[in-house]
Amino acid sequence: MLGDELFERALRERSGEPAILYFDTAIACAEAAAMARALSAALRGELGLAPGDRVALMLQNVPAFPIAVHAVWRCGGVITSVNPMSKERELRHQLLDSGARVVICLESLHPVVAAARVGTAVEHVVTVSELEMLDEVPPALAGHERRDCPGAIPLAELIAGGGELAAVEVDPDATAALSYTSGTTGPPKGAINTHRALAHTAGAMRDWGALGAGDVTVAMAPLFHITGLACHLATSRVSTTPLLLMHRFEAGEMLRLVEHWRGSYVIGPLTAFIALLDHPSLPERDLSSLTKTASGGAPVYATVVERWERATGSYLHNTYGLTETAAPSHLVPRGSRAPVDAESGALSVGLPIAGNESRVARVEDGAPVADGEEGEILTRGPGVTPGYWGRPEETVAAIEDGWLHTGDVGKRDADGWYYLVDRIKDMIIVSGYKVWPREVEDVIFQHPAVAEAAVVGAADEYRGEVPVAHVVVRPGAELGEEEVIRFCRERLAVYKAPRRVVFAAEIPKTQTGKALRRELRAAAAGDRPAAPG
Repeated sequence: MLGDELFERALRERSGEPAILYFDTAIACAEAAAMARALSAALRGELGLAPGDRVALMLQNVPAFPIAVHAVWRCGGVITSVNPMSKERELRHQLLDSGARVVICLESLHPVVAAARVGTAVEHVVTVSELEMLDEVPPALAGHERRDCPGAIPLAELIAGGGELAAVEVDPDATAALSYTSGTTGPPKGAINTHRALAHTAGAMRDWGALGAGDVTVAMAPLFHITGLACHLATSRVSTTPLLLMHRFEAGEMLRLVEHWRGSYVIGPLTAFIALLDHPSLPERDLSSLTKTASGGAPVYATVVERWERATGSYLHNTYGLTETAAPSHLVPRGSRAPVDAESGALSVGLPIAGNESRVARVEDGAPVADGEEGEILTRGPGVTPGYWGRPEETVAAIEDGWLHTGDVGKRDADGWYYLVDRIKDMIIVSGYKVWPREVEDVIFQHPAVAEAAVVGAADEYRGEVPVAHVVVRPGAELGEEEVIRFCRERLAVYKAPRRVVFAAEIPKTQTGKALRRELRAAAAGDRPAAPG
């Protein structure tokens, strides 16, 4: 069982050493384990949680998150993490779909939870503040206040009981988490992540970084996302390394804390690395300890990898994975550099992690394709979800003989390296020709004035669709529409180059750094004429 076994191992091996680093406060393994045991006993005794019951966690990266995960798994329960930015309608859908009986949330989110729980199976709401478990309040939380939460039970009150019950025996293939997808093709659905899957991914990340004594796992990604759950929380337990938390990602605070605690391992979205690179305090910080760095969840561009290496001396490794694969299914091995696809200039997303298999199949009929040809990436292994919670038809459509249809188009080279082209649904058809937004974005990113870029299709009476580029210009730089279009046409077939360019202060993104293409498509659906040519 992932939760209890790994926490207990850390307790045995490093009882007095930190399990959690929260801003400038260190919480020892023994202290964290005691709180988790007490919470587990209260969940089972006072709140009646039974094995298999679901507990929703609506929390930022605070100590209560890993403590609650340990407690729920010790009960034989299942966690379902909720994005703290979710609104009442979104939260209610997840509560109804998962059948959660308990919600553990931040005090500031209690009003949303109180409204959303009506008509659901939720029986108890437990609240905690981001100001708890701190030796002193850091500047990053200045202005935060405690909140009254009528009808809720304070987490500290449950833990204060100090009780303890024996851990429930759990099958490794039992559900550990219901991780809800973004719902790009319909309402969000819960991908089942088993204990075996999370342990498999965490073990792969530990081995990738050779993590152990002296390392510190930096939680750049939110723990409510599969990257944070598997590659931060679970990996820190598998490797018995301290987990560095900072409530929410803020570039300056992360730079400070990495220097202070000598953070060594991190994986997160490319946008976060860009924010670190652009932060004015970067040159003043000693990041020499941060040598095990990786990015995933959104395209990784060669120009940013080069900038990161110049600034820190550390190579930024590419990764690829899904919620349905419990985070990375492919990794660029540490010590290796991602090869570049000669045709598109895209960096490889790596090789399948140990225990995983991958292949590329023709999108139309699933037939195998030769190396170098594009098709849908399929993968199977211990990390792959057994299915979607309560959705047998969607499970059958996505998984065949253990092979997960990722919905991503890519290719494999003769040496076994995989390259991601784009999402099948994001393909743009221009006069009958296929255009993959990722390829166009790779080119736009090469322009020195570009900070961010995202490409979507927009309806066009003559061509069917045309590419529209959304561009964020670097501070102090100047860039016009004609320059972007000319730059692309010099490097791409004319039909692939954007016909329109929309300049914006920022690209709307998911919490993990992926461009929200639905919003961009809506913005691109205006009446503005396409560029000539």
